[in-house]
Amino acid sequence: MSFKKKSSLALAIIASFHANADQIEVAPADEAMEVIVVNADFNQINIERMPSSVTVIGEQQIKDEGAQHFEDVLNSIANFNWSGGSSRPRYFQIRGVGEQEQYQGAPNSSVGYVVDDIDLSGLGMVSSMYDMQQVEVLRGPQGTQYGANALAGLIYLKSNDPTEHAEHGAKVSLGDDDLRTFSGFSSGAITESGKVLYRVALEKHDQNGFRTNEYLGRDDTNKRDELTARAKLRWYMTDDLQADLTLMHANFDNGYDVWTLDNNGFNTLTDQPGVDNQKTTGAGLKFIYSGGEGFELTSLTSFAKTDHRHMYDGDWANPDYWGGKDCEGEACQYDYTWDKKANRQTITQEFRFTSTESGRIWNGTTDWLVGLYAMNLKEDNDLYSEYNTWPDEVLVSEYDATNYAAFMQFDTQLGNDYLLSTGLRIERRVSDYKDTNGDNFDPSENMWGGHIALSKAINVDHNAYARIARGYKAGGFNMTLPPELADKKEFTAETLYNYELGLKSSWLDGNVDTNIALFYMDRRDQQVSASLQDPENQQRFILFTENAGSSNNYGAEVDAKWYASDNIEVYGSLGLLNATYGDYKYKDKYGSEVDLSGRDLAHSPKYTYSLGMTYFSDAGWFANLNASGKSDFYYSDSNDSKSEAYTIFNARMGYETDTWSAYVWGRNLTDEKYGVRGFFFGNEPDQGWVDKQYIRYADPRQIGVTFDYKFM
Repeated sequence: MSFKKKSSLALAIIASFHANADQIEVAPADEAMEVIVVNADFNQINIERMPSSVTVIGEQQIKDEGAQHFEDVLNSIANFNWSGGSSRPRYFQIRGVGEQEQYQGAPNSSVGYVVDDIDLSGLGMVSSMYDMQQVEVLRGPQGTQYGANALAGLIYLKSNDPTEHAEHGAKVSLGDDDLRTFSGFSSGAITESGKVLYRVALEKHDQNGFRTNEYLGRDDTNKRDELTARAKLRWYMTDDLQADLTLMHANFDNGYDVWTLDNNGFNTLTDQPGVDNQKTTGAGLKFIYSGGEGFELTSLTSFAKTDHRHMYDGDWANPDYWGGKDCEGEACQYDYTWDKKANRQTITQEFRFTSTESGRIWNGTTDWLVGLYAMNLKEDNDLYSEYNTWPDEVLVSEYDATNYAAFMQFDTQLGNDYLLSTGLRIERRVSDYKDTNGDNFDPSENMWGGHIALSKAINVDHNAYARIARGYKAGGFNMTLPPELADKKEFTAETLYNYELGLKSSWLDGNVDTNIALFYMDRRDQQVSASLQDPENQQRFILFTENAGSSNNYGAEVDAKWYASDNIEVYGSLGLLNATYGDYKYKDKYGSEVDLSGRDLAHSPKYTYSLGMTYFSDAGWFANLNASGKSDFYYSDSNDSKSEAYTIFNARMGYETDTWSAYVWGRNLTDEKYGVRGFFFGNEPDQGWVDKQYIRYADPRQIGVTFDYKFM
């Protein structure tokens, strides 16, 4: 079976297109073209009709590349980056906008992260790809649909739904670094009538983490110990009412031992290796009522509870190491640990009314949607750090924020294949924060966002669009600041205007698909995360967020796919980005003024790219080779420490039948040593605390084998 048929046969019969869905004819099965539905969109629109820049990584590509975690596919996304300050990617940047870390309370994400309609923004670490239907990345502000958590864009993970027919599977992977992954799923009908369906999936992943702790004589201080479980229940309660229950549980009990004083990156000396744990339990309940006169009602309820802990050995060594160093004529004494525990609970409720064909307004030209949304987020933090057995930072905090929003969207057929989409969201946020250091904040604010998009179906193969979107990110406050920074206690909301032109095309009788977008982003009151090393106490860092002047990001994205033959598929992406500060100056730890105006933003490479090819023979043999890379980029907004450009190569090859497959795979085949996070500060007392660049490196080369079995 060819690539087109394998990847699109089931999707081609989906008729949940946009306002002109009734005008689209579904091709016969043997001629079906690939149809990719964007689940994160209100209307679950076909990606080729969606007037914005979106990348969708489907189940076939996830399978072709042997991806086990979101970390394994994120380099395929144009103008996308992540900050490696955690054991798994948790902090993301889209088009240069996003966070690099969160060391204190009051979470305030720029990039939304949603798994099966459960909001995990800022908690993207628990992202197994097993039994995942697709990954969607929506670039630019999603002000109409997702509000304050999606200033830069949205990451949406959609797992497979229950099936009417019974299907089951099991998968085992073994590899170097003592990798062991065991996975399994089961799906089918619970009742003979087929009105109640289920699907469950489970994965246990373990590996040592590619670090050798020479002081402790261990190779598992940076371990990955990850459990992921999902369950879905679908109940067709009546002809007009469908209920979907989603349950998820993830327990990532990982180590965190990645920093070295000599920057070799893989041989550590810590006596108290760090941890990076996240335990998340979530549930989502979705009702779809289609019995209304001219409308459909969707209710989305979600709950998520997360306990996470991040601890690291801040001196990156041990008493024997420091005792052997000379600090101003005496043996050094340096021992520092940092430990933060947090508990977060998020509850959301959304009601959404969507027009049906009979409910279209303005002479049947316009689909409409109106909705209400509420979210409550609570997070308690317990921060403790210790320097030479003395407490350094001790902070217990409580944070409670509630958001209320109303939104609407209208999609109007203007004639001559023009479609006008307009959306508006009005949101109010009320928050309360208090901590044991005496800081109390209770800011509230009103915000709004939306979009106007005009698209034109030039012909059956080309669809062009122009889009203006307004996004927003709530303001906030800085806790535990010294008196000299009292003027930075609070910062205001950020606003982002995104202007975008795009062309989505099919070429060569449908054998080549391309999506091209040009964008210009106008950031106003840009929020900048800054840090200062206290010159009087070298172990202490002062962290704060402040507003810079307006700044502008611009660039382009290209996604392409070429069905070179029935057996060969080539795909790739390219991102070009210029993301710089506007007018922004700050003072360093010595009080000197530093002017960053016009400098590139942190974690904003000027180009990102990926290229992959999959070959599948009629006899069942297959192979995939893919490469991805990016240019150099600044690690931080507070200094000029930079990464190096890199390219990594991955491969997978083996044999597949209708019921089983076996293959070998390799990641980072050339053993490229590349950084994913960097700091520039003084951390060596025997060197007089002189500032120096320290780098956290990504995983080296890894080889493994996998056996996958499915049966009906």
